Amino acid sequence: MPAPDDGRTWLLVNATVLDAAAGTLTPDRRVLVVDGLIVEVGGGEVRHREAPVVDLAGATLMPGLIDGHVHVTAATADLSALPDLSHYYVGAYAAGALRHMLDRGFTTVRDCGGADHGLADAIADGLVVGPRLFFAGKALSQTGGHGDVRHPGRNAGTVAYCCPDFGRVCDGVPECRRAARDELRKGAHHIKIMLGGGVTSPTDRIDSTQFALDEITAIVAEARAAGRYVAGHAYTAEAINRGLECGVRSIEHGNLLDASSIELFRATGAYLVPTLVTYQAIASDGRAAGISEHVHRKVYDVLDSGLRALESAHRGGVNIVFGTDLLGSMQHHQLDELRLRREVLQPVDIIRSATSTAAAMLGAEGTLGVVAPGAYADLIGIEGNPLEDLRLLSEPAKYRRLLMAAGRLLAPPRAR
Repeated sequence: MPAPDDGRTWLLVNATVLDAAAGTLTPDRRVLVVDGLIVEVGGGEVRHREAPVVDLAGATLMPGLIDGHVHVTAATADLSALPDLSHYYVGAYAAGALRHMLDRGFTTVRDCGGADHGLADAIADGLVVGPRLFFAGKALSQTGGHGDVRHPGRNAGTVAYCCPDFGRVCDGVPECRRAARDELRKGAHHIKIMLGGGVTSPTDRIDSTQFALDEITAIVAEARAAGRYVAGHAYTAEAINRGLECGVRSIEHGNLLDASSIELFRATGAYLVPTLVTYQAIASDGRAAGISEHVHRKVYDVLDSGLRALESAHRGGVNIVFGTDLLGSMQHHQLDELRLRREVLQPVDIIRSATSTAAAMLGAEGTLGVVAPGAYADLIGIEGNPLEDLRLLSEPAKYRRLLMAAGRLLAPPRAR
């Protein structure tokens, strides 16, 4: 088997190919990869005289995983400490976090506050090895909202937008438009806004609603004008529904949704991105990771409701995307989200949420989340059938035989 290299032409043979959207397996397939793209998928007729051949007999070949909610620059779980960290330190942390995510099988991630064009460019130029990165820049927050990480005694002039923070404050329609336009100017793939209170912010409550309706509408309008969309942080049904009614495309978390929220999700075609693992991680590891006692107590307001919300949304036909939202030293729990969702969902539904449905949310149908001609060659090869056993994905050291990102072979198959 060839070692990992910079060549991106391969012929993958004898693979059972997983169609994540349909939830079906097709055995004895050949997949030709040229210059980072899948060119052909078929039977014995698929050949290439110069491509190295990778025999995947006995393995399932599937799309690389997509994590729809990460914070790759969250070098500490104490978000109030982020503005005081050095850009160099945060950049070094992010490089390591991204490589670890790729090693876990996540070939695409969507950052929801913190990452910017510089980090995406570093990945594209090969300075950082990591998944392809969709970024929001800084999340938008009202004063005192979930993205305002100042403690009560810290004044308004302390935090500058150049700091390695995950959010920025804007109040009133003109400021909201300006902030959204600025993040879009800097290349944001989506705009993240705080529709309600959060766990890790120091001064707001989980049950608060944030931003006036005209502010939300203005931000959505700016994103749409630029061909982008808005992702909204929200827990309560009231916060969720306000966002959906104003045109927000994805709701992050959604632990306290209700039947009216599910109706709005269906009516608008919006996406729900639950992040169950972060609450479990904060409950078990949060204090050791640097979260204050006050913030740690807030996690119990939403911890037990996450699974119920996920089950209700799935039964209600909501578009569900895989997400984790882990911070600082808790990032290593990323694959535990698979196990948590398995309590209420079937493996096919979980795999779909981390492949084809996530790709649709990103506007990348046909290029991500599929093994098909024209798609990026972001691929995982594993022993066995993940539709029957998700441990095959959650234990990569034991079951993985191939990891490919944009046609680059990163982890050669193990000897059989």
